[in-house]
Amino acid sequence: MKRADRLMAIIMALQHRPETAQSLADKFEVSKRTILRDMEALCEMGVPLYSSTGPSGGFRLMDGYMLPPLQFNSMEALTVLFALRGMTQLPDSPFNEERWTVMDKIKHVLPQETRSQIAPLLEKMELSVPKRKYRTPFLSALLDYVSVSAWVRAFYRSQNHQRWLTLLPQRIYAAHGFWYCEAYSTVHRESRSFRIDRFEKLMPLGDEAELAAAILCYKLSERDTLDGREAGSSRNVPATLHIHARLTYRGLLQVEQDEHIGECVRAVGEDIWEVSFDCPQAEWEWAVRFFYQLGLEAEVLEPAVLRMEIRRIAEQMCNRYDAEEKGGNGH
Repeated sequence: MKRADRLMAIIMALQHRPETAQSLADKFEVSKRTILRDMEALCEMGVPLYSSTGPSGGFRLMDGYMLPPLQFNSMEALTVLFALRGMTQLPDSPFNEERWTVMDKIKHVLPQETRSQIAPLLEKMELSVPKRKYRTPFLSALLDYVSVSAWVRAFYRSQNHQRWLTLLPQRIYAAHGFWYCEAYSTVHRESRSFRIDRFEKLMPLGDEAELAAAILCYKLSERDTLDGREAGSSRNVPATLHIHARLTYRGLLQVEQDEHIGECVRAVGEDIWEVSFDCPQAEWEWAVRFFYQLGLEAEVLEPAVLRMEIRRIAEQMCNRYDAEEKGGNGH
């Protein structure tokens, strides 16, 4: 970090709380002597600094001294605008208007020289988000429930069901162009990810009896999970299946997009990659479906049971189209 940038960062840090020379040295990865020289330079520049002793002592700014807002260098401005522009690709968010207005405000206050420096880079950089068409009217409400760990009642539309669920929202995240809520479900007795655009009704769980039952279910589920792991290890029943597969380049691109196993890919030769990971028993159906859909872009090396399951589904597919072909020839 350049000294001028560090001096600005020191002032910004002191606007929030007192700092000792050692805490600043640790934060900016320089020596304590360097920080003391920086403090002298700031005083010579007219920055109203003073120091105090004691347990809560350190360097402070005089009350009322504030830096002008948005003192970005070119790379900081590029970082913020790049991230914000990626967010604008999401079709919906809790801050639909703000994600546009904040970009305009940042560009407005940046010096012309800075804007000229970052504009070509922004045109060459892209944060790719799949284009989707959906609305998430309950996204902001779910964020509120997550922040206070509140139970909710939700009417949820999945691929197979439309029903009321009792949920404990735990985390909100965006992936593959969709917003998801990771929540514990009393129906499934485990934490699952729910697409937020599929929530049709949402309300707090106000009934005390229902709330008590939900909390009890959650605690019992945690205990059953722990007991199941211990029992499984004592019976030598594997809690996971090790999956090892070889990938083509197109297969590599598809596997890398998966948030759970994307980091498990490694190169083993020219234009040959492999993915190796432990798959929980509860995700077995996902693994079968995932590798079957990869088709010829992946070859499962182990376990044998996964190879057999993919072959069985492929044979069913062949039989279906063989039957249609024979039926068509018969006409």
